[in-house]
Amino acid sequence: MNKYTPSWHDDEITAVADLARDFFEREVMTHAEKWDAQHNIDREVWLAAGKLGLLLCSVPEEYGGGGGTFAHDLAVFEAQGYAGDLSFGISVHSGIVAHYILEYGTEEQKKTWLPSMATGEILGAIGMTEPGAGSDLKAIMTTAIRDGDEYIVNGSKTFITNGASADMIVLAVKTDPKAGAKGVALLIVDLRDCPGFAVGRVLDKVGQHGADTSELSFTDVRVPVSNLLGAEGQGFGQLMAQLVQERLIIGAQASGAMTRAVEDTVAYTKSRQAFGHSLFKFQNTAFELAECQTIARMCAVFLDHCIEAHLRGELDPAEAAMVKYWLTDKQCEVVDRCVQLHGGYGYMREYLIARMYEDARVQRIYAGANEVMKSIIAKSL
Repeated sequence: MNKYTPSWHDDEITAVADLARDFFEREVMTHAEKWDAQHNIDREVWLAAGKLGLLLCSVPEEYGGGGGTFAHDLAVFEAQGYAGDLSFGISVHSGIVAHYILEYGTEEQKKTWLPSMATGEILGAIGMTEPGAGSDLKAIMTTAIRDGDEYIVNGSKTFITNGASADMIVLAVKTDPKAGAKGVALLIVDLRDCPGFAVGRVLDKVGQHGADTSELSFTDVRVPVSNLLGAEGQGFGQLMAQLVQERLIIGAQASGAMTRAVEDTVAYTKSRQAFGHSLFKFQNTAFELAECQTIARMCAVFLDHCIEAHLRGELDPAEAAMVKYWLTDKQCEVVDRCVQLHGGYGYMREYLIARMYEDARVQRIYAGANEVMKSIIAKSL
């Protein structure tokens, strides 16, 4: 099978991608059953990623990061999808939380949090979704009411990646509960020794079993006003701006997963014998894989276009919605077709394709459901 080299890869980014693939295979996938059983990935894995320079690749060196472009981070996230892992919350930690702080934080906030996030000593999360507010972020109910030099935070969050193990969280709150979107703000909350903060359930999900996706609650949690990101009332705009990058991350993971699914299924069908010859020699099998390979390649080319636009600062919300919606839909389609070609073994979790099948489905839901993506695209027409 011809190896496809993304247009945004240079020698350095290719080296990062190769390093990341080896890391995910060795440190994450080799121990997948352990992570599944304990519903979290050990901190030592984060520290190992930090030592290899795989965390905060695009954060400037002055803040402890790798000093690269966002392409370096995307190479890591695509490698994660290729490895067949979506439990390790590196994309949230490095690709989302770090960039809220980098983009909107004060110099003190950047120097306080980013260096230790780059080493894996501090693990980050972002708290947007609530039991009654998912894609409609202006409907959040968590409040942060000012009391002198502090905010008093009350509310709950759910579906929080890294929720049970995070040391800090960028929390979406309402500083003015009556102001709708204009009342939203973002607070950095230090979760270490944090009276009033509690982790609820680590959620029992269909897939991504190794991820400590959790419910969180905040009861009269006091947060210094100095932990505000930007200014009151700016939070909704900050969230909308950063969601463009988040959707690109998910597209990269989806593309990596499709590439791996096709590669593994080609290898399986060529080695599996039935009726005197390999499964691959059946025309239906060959045609199915030809279609899946074409889908994967077309998705990779569109992803490349969007990444190049993003690196130029030109990726608009509509195209970010397209890459998120289209690639995750196709990820689910390609992986499902590859499961079918594995037969009964495709339904066994000892095979990577079964894990990929479980993990893929939620890609169409988080970071804005795909139906919301279509609405964003439609508004641009």
